Amino acid sequence: MFSARVGRIIAGKVGYTVCCLLAAVLVVVSGYAHKAVADLNAIGGGITIGGSSSVGAMNILVMGLESRTNFQGQCLPESLLVAMHAGSVASCEDQTVGAQDTDTLILVHIFAGGQKAVGFSIPRDDLVTYPKAYFDGITTGKIDQAYYFAYVTSLDSTFGSSMSSKERYQQANDAGQAAEIATVESVTGVTINNYVVLNLASFFTLAQDFGGVEVCVTPTTVNGTPDANLSDQASGWNAVADGYNLKKGGPQYLHLAADQALAFVRDRDSLPDTDLSRTHRQQAVIDYVIWQLKHENAFSDIGQLTALLSDADQYVITNNGFKLFDFATNMSALTGKNLKFYTLPIAGYSDVELNGSMQDVNDIDLSYIQKVVNTAFNPPAPVAKSATPAAKKKAVVVPPASTVTVDVYNGGSTQGLAGAVSQALVALGYKQGAIADAPAGQTVPSATQVLYGAGASANAAKIAAKMGASASALASLPAGHVEVLLGTASTVVPAGLSSSSNSSGGATPTPSSTAAANNGAAGSAVTVGANAKYGIPCVY
Repeated sequence: MFSARVGRIIAGKVGYTVCCLLAAVLVVVSGYAHKAVADLNAIGGGITIGGSSSVGAMNILVMGLESRTNFQGQCLPESLLVAMHAGSVASCEDQTVGAQDTDTLILVHIFAGGQKAVGFSIPRDDLVTYPKAYFDGITTGKIDQAYYFAYVTSLDSTFGSSMSSKERYQQANDAGQAAEIATVESVTGVTINNYVVLNLASFFTLAQDFGGVEVCVTPTTVNGTPDANLSDQASGWNAVADGYNLKKGGPQYLHLAADQALAFVRDRDSLPDTDLSRTHRQQAVIDYVIWQLKHENAFSDIGQLTALLSDADQYVITNNGFKLFDFATNMSALTGKNLKFYTLPIAGYSDVELNGSMQDVNDIDLSYIQKVVNTAFNPPAPVAKSATPAAKKKAVVVPPASTVTVDVYNGGSTQGLAGAVSQALVALGYKQGAIADAPAGQTVPSATQVLYGAGASANAAKIAAKMGASASALASLPAGHVEVLLGTASTVVPAGLSSSSNSSGGATPTPSSTAAANNGAAGSAVTVGANAKYGIPCVY
């Protein structure tokens, strides 16, 4: 391991931006992915994906594995596993801990010019349909399992072959990367141009090099237990351990050593929204790393890079052709101020049978997610101000929701969905209308349609916006009526229909203006106030 001093002295903007987007920016995890400048482009080892470029606008997927092994399938050293509260070599070898699941998934869009970036944490329990069966005919599962299923299938197929162990694990990781990329692309609707894969040891190394990290924790009650989020047995997180000056009540600023920093970002069981709250912790640590680098004032000695991470290939994989030196140069103007993180919204929670056992999953609204991501990655161009002020337009008057009756018809195969959508609309103030399946023989599109009669256009537009759909007039509908025809692809109540974005994550992502206790719902941002201590928000 490196000294804290050496770890903090990152030469020039090259070191700064690579750390921001390959180490910090996306934590499970993150570790230094930089060495001497001459060696930056030697980091790789992954597959080639289409459309990749090291400069300009791009989408980067960061995958943080919960694996207790290196990329050659070898268990991490006992001392490291114990220090990370990640089990032992014995538990790694018998596979009672760890797997090749992507515990952390963060999709980042770099805007052209490298001066701005926006990222989405993807909750690992999101229930998705895989682009194809990666393992034993399985086509439905959690989004984080795609890597694991493809990885295991590859290893099984090469067992007993003439391939070397290194070749088998290389092929298995290649398969896992390809599967996870294809799955995230199918969920978000965007193309991945570059990717980074890291394991648990990466973040531990980063935290050691920084001499620990600063966090701000807001104690909260979970399931009736006060301050439940201050300790967790599974991850080893313990904010009340000896050495911490924890006061009663209100946000607490703590300096965490490397082991507790890792436990902090791994903890989920003690948090009010489990994985959703964990993504906010990860984002907060990213904010701290960026703040620390910006305020270190030690970016001038390029010779210090030669001391950093001589064995990056044990902890970091990038796609073939992703040239980190070119990327870092392109990103020289990026600052933490221009980097925003959100968590993808969910529609609710369910218990479903997966692989022979009942599991907790997040239900998601695919069309709404794709709309949210597309809006963030491709915002509308600002409207140029006219030299001559235009006459003010009268505001469109939207009749009260109580004056509109909404009929809901289910064109998909999910039983009870029309009723659930109708209930959500009634909760928003609309009158309940017909609730039924789409008439037999009617051609139903995959996307949801919203139709309206006379006098209901404004409310129909509001409903359509919440559902990620468009509104159209239908002369045969009675005045004051709106008809919602759920498309064949509809499986859950659209997140946008929730009357409370804090409970469903349905709100369109909007940065919060407050740093204190800024825990953020799914879909909202965890952002940093101008004068926040250490440049970090306070989270659960």
